[in-house]
Amino acid sequence: MRLLTLILVLAPLWSAAQLTINGNIKGLPEGSVLTLHANDPASAPVATATATAGKFSLKAVNTEPNIYVLNYATAGKRMVMFLENTSVSIEGSVDAFDKLVVKGSAANQDFQIFSTEFSPLYQKLSAVAQEINNGKQDAATRAVYENTMNTIQQKTDQFVQTKPGSYVAPFVILVATQLNTEPMITEARFNKLNPAVQQSGFGRLLQSNIAESKIGSIGSDAIAFTQNDPNGAPVSLASFKGKYVLIDFWASWCKPCRMENPAVVKAYNQYKDKNFTILGVSLDRTKDAWLKAIEEDKLTWTQVSDLKFWNNEVAKLYKVESIPQNFLLDPQGKIIAKNLRGEELLAKLKQLIK
Repeated sequence: MRLLTLILVLAPLWSAAQLTINGNIKGLPEGSVLTLHANDPASAPVATATATAGKFSLKAVNTEPNIYVLNYATAGKRMVMFLENTSVSIEGSVDAFDKLVVKGSAANQDFQIFSTEFSPLYQKLSAVAQEINNGKQDAATRAVYENTMNTIQQKTDQFVQTKPGSYVAPFVILVATQLNTEPMITEARFNKLNPAVQQSGFGRLLQSNIAESKIGSIGSDAIAFTQNDPNGAPVSLASFKGKYVLIDFWASWCKPCRMENPAVVKAYNQYKDKNFTILGVSLDRTKDAWLKAIEEDKLTWTQVSDLKFWNNEVAKLYKVESIPQNFLLDPQGKIIAKNLRGEELLAKLKQLIK
């Protein structure tokens, strides 16, 4: 399943314990070698066994519940499981290797629910998205996409609600984050999990994902920073607290930025005396080009830059990977909107500032 390849291999941090797998697979040739891998079948095996009369035993130091792949490389077969520290049995036929029956693992039972109920929905969503990307933009196709997306979100909430103690739950939430779920929604789901699950491998990975995605998200606090203006004087974001502030990332060499600047100038001139200002952060490389663009575009608000191009320290803080990009802050320093273009900026300011 392709979704599994998107999940990073987790670093072991728990106290070591043993996972034991006793297998009995009909039709398995004598002397067949089977390997057990954490997450990725291409990774080094955590355990290896040789089959005798179809039977084999695998023992691995398993630090915490995790995704494992049973690999029969000679025949190009594999079986994906979610196992905790326990003794499990695996039975079935070599002709249906990916459908072996696993007994003794509560986590794998929950993982089978994911495979049965969620995987077909993600595959459907991917197929419809491909149609849309290929130009099929009709309302019916978009409706199928939206309905499938909503179903996945509803099932994710239902899984978390009914199985907060399942070690599979953070994995289910992590997969859902691929659909650009707002970090606040992801965090709300995470908070419903039992503490032990939150501290599991996938729980920690989910925590890291939430922290990363909250940077620059609507509803989060703007990250404090200080950078120099054209005269070399340090300017801090905190000094603008009490006003609506638009942090505007741009550069003299960025044509879309320069095309957008007249709209930004219009908004500034209309609201600069009404508790609104702009703090421009330039991703320029040379001071001369930066100053020339400021003058030509009549950018009369405060400007800062460290002239480090894409390595601008503030841009890195805000995970800015394309420009123009902006963040609108309320007087308390909370991000309330982002990437407002043209008349959108004026409309938002009109809504906020009376």
